[in-house]
Amino acid sequence: MSARTGGRQSMSELKLRRLIEHNQRLREDLARPRLRVSEASASLIRYCKTTKDHLVPSVWGPVGRAEDPYNSSGAGSCKCSVQ
Repeated sequence: MSARTGGRQSMSELKLRRLIEHNQRLREDLARPRLRVSEASASLIRYCKTTKDHLVPSVWGPVGRAEDPYNSSGAGSCKCSVQ
């Protein structure tokens, strides 16, 4: 009979530990800094307008070989070929 009681007790302790861990994760999530959607979208729009994207030349114009970070024939490239 004591084995069943010990089993129940350990199961209850396990459930309690899980609830305490879940509660702690919820508290951490609640303490995380929040940002309003309007502020986040304004920040994203500002970033997209001010950051030059070399993969969209129709918006930013053609990119010179010297300033193209995707140019494989640059000075720092590995000079290897893939076959």
